[in-house]
Amino acid sequence: MDAQQLPLISVVTLNYNQAEVTKQFLESFRSVKYPRYEILVCDMASREDISSKVNVQEYKNVTLLCSKENLGFAGGNNWGISHAKGDFIFIVNNDTEVTPDLLNKLIQPFFENDKIGVTCPKIRFWDQPAIIQYAGFNPMNPFTGRTSTVGELEPDRGQFDTPGPTHAAHGCAMLVKREVIEKVGMFPQKFFLYYEEWDWSARIVKAGYTIWYTPDALIYHKESMSVGKSNPMKIYYHTRNRILYMRRNTNFFQLMTFSFFFILFTVPKTVAQFIFRNFLRLNGEG
Repeated sequence: MDAQQLPLISVVTLNYNQAEVTKQFLESFRSVKYPRYEILVCDMASREDISSKVNVQEYKNVTLLCSKENLGFAGGNNWGISHAKGDFIFIVNNDTEVTPDLLNKLIQPFFENDKIGVTCPKIRFWDQPAIIQYAGFNPMNPFTGRTSTVGELEPDRGQFDTPGPTHAAHGCAMLVKREVIEKVGMFPQKFFLYYEEWDWSARIVKAGYTIWYTPDALIYHKESMSVGKSNPMKIYYHTRNRILYMRRNTNFFQLMTFSFFFILFTVPKTVAQFIFRNFLRLNGEG
């Protein structure tokens, strides 16, 4: 296909007090071979002035959009999508570094199967580039609100190199057909942060689309740089949105089972971990 006939891909990425990380992301995009894309860097009311640290004029087809408030992951991406011109939207974390063929590989399945609504790449850890973070998702357990990631923490030996459907898209990186957004809507903004991609994925699948894992598309992720791996905000939103997801996506029996599981096991475990971490901190051991 001639380059001018290829669909336009709008790359939407959020920035929140991470100008240097965003700059590294843009630098990695210099190697991308796909010829038709725009990048929308959506700043979520950062304390720092991103424009003083990242000169978007230095990069190809980059636009800086500055929100007056932090809209969170869901709202921020929705805001970026509303400004996007592309036939496809690539929602991607700014704490990633892309590979040259990423967009070419992600868009190819759409030409082969019109039921595909979303494609996701294989994700490896940036600081351990041979270790897998994501090679698809296993089903969400309707009784515990937990899932697991295919291949997570395994060395990549090619054992997950077969493309195929997966149960949900990863919020770190997903290419979405505009038709899907027009049919099912955008991210549910009430989630703000975490579990929103699972809720959105559930709606996409219910609408008859397939979420497709594309292993020959590769991206590297600098995991949890925005909020930290044990940040109280992360714990709060993970817990809150797990409950919200289950309320929206399970039947009465499943929700009741989840509620008992959550009260009897999850809450005591979380409280115990919190007490233990604070004990170590107060005694200078953590």
